[in-house]
Parts: sequence; structure tokens; C-alpha cells
Amino acid sequence: MADSNPIETERASPRYSGIDLWTPGDILDALIEAQFAAVAATRAARSSLERAALAMEARVRYRGRLVYAGAGTSGRLAVQDGAELMPTFNWPEQRLVLLLAGDKEALIRSVEGAEDEVERAERVVRDHVIDSKDVLIAVAASGTTPFTLACMREAKRRGALTIGIANNPGTPLLEESDHPVLLDTGAEPIAGSTRLKAGTAQKIALNLLSTLLMISLGRVHDGLMVDVQAVNEKLVRRSEEMLVRLIGCDREVARDALQRAHGSVKLAVMLLHGCSPEEGVRLIDRAQGRLRSALALIGGRGTDAA
Repeated sequence: MADSNPIETERASPRYSGIDLWTPGDILDALIEAQFAAVAATRAARSSLERAALAMEARVRYRGRLVYAGAGTSGRLAVQDGAELMPTFNWPEQRLVLLLAGDKEALIRSVEGAEDEVERAERVVRDHVIDSKDVLIAVAASGTTPFTLACMREAKRRGALTIGIANNPGTPLLEESDHPVLLDTGAEPIAGSTRLKAGTAQKIALNLLSTLLMISLGRVHDGLMVDVQAVNEKLVRRSEEMLVRLIGCDREVARDALQRAHGSVKLAVMLLHGCSPEEGVRLIDRAQGRLRSALALIGGRGTDAA
């Protein structure tokens, strides 16, 4: 395959020949230029990202899980994106699966041979009972990483929706996934160092996919992360500030409502609109988590037997 489809991210580019002889300022200019190329590559994939996010929403809205799979830099970026969904959007931990070649050890160091472990990849997909309710996002700059490919193939065989993100066209990860996302970043300033512009493009694409998904699922309201987990003082203050902004109340009222709502900004909003805690929860559930829709239901709550 390497002969018919050269791996662009591995190719040495004449553009950066002799980079070690350049002045520090020129090196930085070239590296910054490469980051702009990463943004442009992601912008070119906008339609693919939109289609993927819409398909993901339909699959995970009720009980499906989000599964991230990758190795090396790509895997660490995937794990980071998934892990941040819990505190930011209160995504349930039991509905998140992170498959990293080499496991937790690979988060801070390279694990020799981990990306080639096809049988282990297939086994972890089976062990997590990944199936048709789930979405697997597979990320690999080359588009050929054996561990990542095996995760995607096994998940797809078991009925999961698969999203493939790669930086080289015509590669198996893109050709075999249900929703391929090509981030065509080309050769790196340092040949093969995909932690550079390929990694930047992957980070952007993952951010876009998961953020669009969470907005579609009602976990954002008026540009605010209304499902945030207030796990520290900073986030407690942020929750109070969100409530002050949304309701127009003072901070003391916001603090009291949040205490009654056990920290839920959405439920606190409903309480301050006259709902009981039980009623607020019911209306939010009926609105499929969308606060705007839940507020619209308040007028008819007395006749709602749902």
C-alpha cells in the first residue's frame, strides 16, 4: 500500500529542508504556518464532520456510548477529548469508553509494540461489549495503525457506528469507516512527527465533533455549559454566574437554588421558574435534556401526565 499510496505525513518535505540551520525566528514562523495549514485542513472537512456528528447524535441520544480508539499521539488526543466530556458536559462515565494502545501507561510514554496489537484491540472491543447502540471514533494520522484499525473493524462488525479520522487519503481507516473524516495536512515540518500539524488538526476535529454533539444533545444553553459538574470552587462559582445570567437573580438566590438542585444548573433554572424539583426533572427529561424546550413546557405542566 505504501507504494501506491505514499503516506504523506511520513514524507520529508523540501519546504522544511535545512530547518535545523534556520534562525529560531524562521523556525517558529514555519511551525506557525504549519498550524494554519492544520486549521485549513479541518475547515475543508466541515461537511464530513457535520454528517458524522448528526449520525452520532441519533445513535447516542438515549443510551449509547461514545468510544474513542487510537495509539500514540492520536490516541492521547482521543482520550483527552473523551475524558473532558465528563466535567464539561456531565457526560456519564459509564457511557464513555477509552481504548488506548498500551493502556494508561501510554498516556505518558511510548509503549513498544502497542500499536501493532491487533488481537488485543479486538479483545478490548469485545470485553466492553461494544455494539449497535455505540459510536466508535477511531483516530490515526497514517490511517493504517493496526491497533486502531482493528478496534474500528471489530466495532463495526458488532454493529457500532464508526467514525474514522486520518490525515492521509485512501487509507483503510477512511475507506472502511461509516463516516470518514480526512484531515489532509500533508508532510510535517519534521518528517513523520504527527504531533505537529496532523495532531493539531485531529485535536480541532475532535473538539468540533464532540462539541457539536453535546450542543445537539441539549448540554449547552445560550453558549453556557449548563450540564457542567461543579467539582471545585471555580466551577461552583461558574454555575452561580450562569444562573445569575440566565435568571437575572442575585448570587445568593442562585446559590440557594443550586443547593436545592444538587448543583444542577438546568434544574435550578426550572426551580426559579416555579417548578418543584420532581416536576423540573420530569420536564427536563421530557424535553430530552434541552433546557429551552423544558422551559417552553412549563405553561402546560399542570395537564402533563408524562
